[in-house]
Amino acid sequence: MMNTKAPLRDSLERYLHHLEYERRLSPRTLENYRRDLEQTESWCLLQGLPGWDLLGQQQIQQYIAERHRGGLSGKSLQRELSSLRGLYRYLIREHQAEVNPAELVRAPKVQRKLPHTLNVDEMSHLLDVPVEDILEIRDLAMMELFYSSGLRLSEMASLDQHDLDLDEAMVEVTGKGGKSRRVPVGRKAIEALKAWLELRPGIALKRERALFISRLGRRIHQRTIQVRLEKWAKEKGATQHLHPHMLRHSFATHLLESSSDLRAVQEMLGHQDIATTQIYTHLDFQHLARIYDKTHPRAKKKGAQALAEEGKH
Repeated sequence: MMNTKAPLRDSLERYLHHLEYERRLSPRTLENYRRDLEQTESWCLLQGLPGWDLLGQQQIQQYIAERHRGGLSGKSLQRELSSLRGLYRYLIREHQAEVNPAELVRAPKVQRKLPHTLNVDEMSHLLDVPVEDILEIRDLAMMELFYSSGLRLSEMASLDQHDLDLDEAMVEVTGKGGKSRRVPVGRKAIEALKAWLELRPGIALKRERALFISRLGRRIHQRTIQVRLEKWAKEKGATQHLHPHMLRHSFATHLLESSSDLRAVQEMLGHQDIATTQIYTHLDFQHLARIYDKTHPRAKKKGAQALAEEGKH
């Protein structure tokens, strides 16, 4: 037999107390839960629903639809639904609700932002430049390896010398979750790496295993890599902000444009889910649409744009 249902506010305050003292959530996270659920609470009162047990799946769908029409993003709606699901799990535990009406409600899809990339000419402009001091030689080696093998920033910083096999033109990368993968290294990257490895012993501290080191001889920090790439782009006249992930995105996009082998690109990037890699097919589709506009004798701008839009779905 279920207990008498408590009013909206009483149940909400008990749940927030549970999150704070039993779940020990941070004040910021707790405030997010409070804001989301108080918003739903206000809506329920306007609908004449005095208890959480009176809120069904259809009402939640109506609430989400109204919030979406009001301009709330899909990501924010996903968070509000997550807050509601958590509340109902608690209410079921406390015998104040029998079902979780938010469980099967889905927020509008969040439109994924396509990553920024550089085209082949822009990459050449950045990489085919003379280098002078030892730090520039190191930076060029890192950039070539980013672009050649699609490494993440954390993967680049954690590389040791023994991870690199120049004879086999391969690098052993430890990615997310400690998973390792072997990735090919291109000719230009090998040339840049050899130039760096000749100079590395001159500044490396004894027993330092890192492939890339700072001017102090220790493993280079991720933030230092970011700063050095920003500096490089500024000095070489790049038209947009340069960061390590842009080189990784450019690698994936250019490889797909030339090979169309999605599975191979997935393995090289270290993506667990191929859906993550598929975002680069959208970039490739936009590229093909632009080529169509420029080169096809019977191209129509409207048709090519529609082709690009179709590629997003």
